[in-house]
Amino acid sequence: MQFHWTAEGDADFTAFLARLQRDKRKKIQQEQRRVREAGVVFEARSGADITAEDWDFFYRCYQQTYREHHSTPYLSRDFFARMAVDMPEHWLMFTARRGEQRVAMSLIALDPERRAAFGRYWGAVEHIPNLHFDACYYQPLAWCIANGYQRFEGGAQGEHKMARGLMPTPTASSHWLAHPSFADAVNDFLAREGQAMQGYVNELAEHGPFKSEG
Repeated sequence: MQFHWTAEGDADFTAFLARLQRDKRKKIQQEQRRVREAGVVFEARSGADITAEDWDFFYRCYQQTYREHHSTPYLSRDFFARMAVDMPEHWLMFTARRGEQRVAMSLIALDPERRAAFGRYWGAVEHIPNLHFDACYYQPLAWCIANGYQRFEGGAQGEHKMARGLMPTPTASSHWLAHPSFADAVNDFLAREGQAMQGYVNELAEHGPFKSEG
């Protein structure tokens, strides 16, 4: 299960917020206001407009996220360098600035053909309250709405994403196991797990963030 936003014909981010329950809408507005009060503004760049300097700072932020979680990045700086050359049209970067100083970045993968966006890599060089939510959810959602994208996949884990308009969505992957007995055991587990997961998705959906119709 992951948490996805899907387009509902909103004209802009304000229209999207208007469909949320009052407490959810006020929370988002409050979080964005606090980021602005901290002096932070965002700049979005995509494709060839993303410079080598941007990628360097992003990777510094990316490393910092893993450092804070006592882990090691699994993607190298060379990986992103090759992506910038071979697949530039598939990347969208949000830079958070306070004055002339860059303080954070988030990176979104794009599928321009299917009008889908996938989030996200992120990092910050200093702690600013609520900056994570703005950089990783609100800015990408606003961009998707403005650019006619139909889906933003916010990834797995975290019911807190629902409060930001991303709804629980069943997902699947494909595997082949060579050992017949092991394959049967996995299939048996997945049949039961699938039922349990669908029940969980349905339960979460009953507590969605949007206003009730009618």
